[in-house]
Amino acid sequence: MLLGNSAVLGGHPALPLLLGAAVVLGSFWMFRLVKRSALLERLGLHNHQYATKHQRPQRRVSRWQLLRGLAGRIAALGLVAALAWLNPFTYQPGVPPGQAMGTTGTTRTTTTEDATTITLAPQGTASAGLVFYPGARVDARAYQDILRPLANAGHLVVILKVPLGTSLLHTDQARGAMDRHPGITTWSVGGHSLGGVSASAFAKSNPDVSGLLLFASYPADSMAESGDLSVLSIFGSNDGLSTPDKIAASKPLLPPITIHATVVGGVHAFFGDYGEQPGDGVPGISREQAQQQIAAESVRFMDRHVSTG
Repeated sequence: MLLGNSAVLGGHPALPLLLGAAVVLGSFWMFRLVKRSALLERLGLHNHQYATKHQRPQRRVSRWQLLRGLAGRIAALGLVAALAWLNPFTYQPGVPPGQAMGTTGTTRTTTTEDATTITLAPQGTASAGLVFYPGARVDARAYQDILRPLANAGHLVVILKVPLGTSLLHTDQARGAMDRHPGITTWSVGGHSLGGVSASAFAKSNPDVSGLLLFASYPADSMAESGDLSVLSIFGSNDGLSTPDKIAASKPLLPPITIHATVVGGVHAFFGDYGEQPGDGVPGISREQAQQQIAAESVRFMDRHVSTG
């Protein structure tokens, strides 16, 4: 199942490495079982007549051995369950917002990809950049279309491939992306859902970040004292995960000058291109219409942020 998902081999190398380790350990365990079974067969211990003739006192299994065996089985099942949960939502291309808004969408930017990032570079020299954290278990490629209009507008965009699809495992990952682009003088970070939580934490602890773009997300800790930080929070009115009530309850955590933008009828999965998401709400608007609004608000934020940054 995991090997058949293009997001696994195309994502951060941590998941393929973990999967490879699990295959090696599983193969070793199966080899030991098969070898032990073959040995018992050769010794004739499955033969009732031989066992009766050469019967020896059975050695009692200690409670510690039983617990160790049970713990090993539980750990194996836990690893299988964890790998199944880590299976990413795959990029499902739709109509890029730039094309829907009547722009060229792809010809004005250059896309480069490596093991940990996808970079959308505009033509010419960019002075402002955005580092974006994906949502939990979402293919990083699922955000390249909705963020491409920012690159078309002249801003550098770096989408992170996060370890095991969970940005909280490396909240400082944006720093490496920023260091690779010393020509950018104004940096923003952003993220979708859990990725927005990581972006918020990074922005709070790194004063050289001057902008925060939240897609259906909110910070885990208060940022109300971050008065110099420009923040745009975009959310969907029909979101079943980052619900409007959760967004409203989180407003005191953000700086007072935060701009909030509602996509009426929008849901959680409309902030990327990865299909439907369990637990999400019922959309009251098309994906294309919602993403046009999200992209337009994001471009306005970055343009305004650059002019005042």
